[in-house]
Amino acid sequence: MRVLTKKEAKEYSPTALAFYGDCAWENLVRRTLVEKGNAPSGELHSRSVEMVRASFQSSAVDLIEKSFTEEEADIFKRGRNVSGISVPRSSNPRDYHRATGLEALFGYLFLIGEYERANELFEVVWNEKQGK
Repeated sequence: MRVLTKKEAKEYSPTALAFYGDCAWENLVRRTLVEKGNAPSGELHSRSVEMVRASFQSSAVDLIEKSFTEEEADIFKRGRNVSGISVPRSSNPRDYHRATGLEALFGYLFLIGEYERANELFEVVWNEKQGK
């Protein structure tokens, strides 16, 4: 898979970035859960579902937003401010839009090959949320 330039990645719509970022975020969640200990798949699934919910992702933004670079903040805002998306009944609009912004950022970071930065941001969330 080819790593995109920042210019190329910025040409993608925020919803396309969020689409890919949803997968990137879930991959980080699942990998970290497995790394932290062997458990039955049902338990791993239950724990992962909690961490991919819009409410969790929105609260994750609170933990890492201050450490965003200017460029990362711009990508997050593009995703957060996207219009025309349907908010599921299980979520509130604020959380859902912030989660979309987070997913757009992680999609962008993965597309440009900034895996280390994505891991760094994710680890902050993981450590704060797990109390470690």
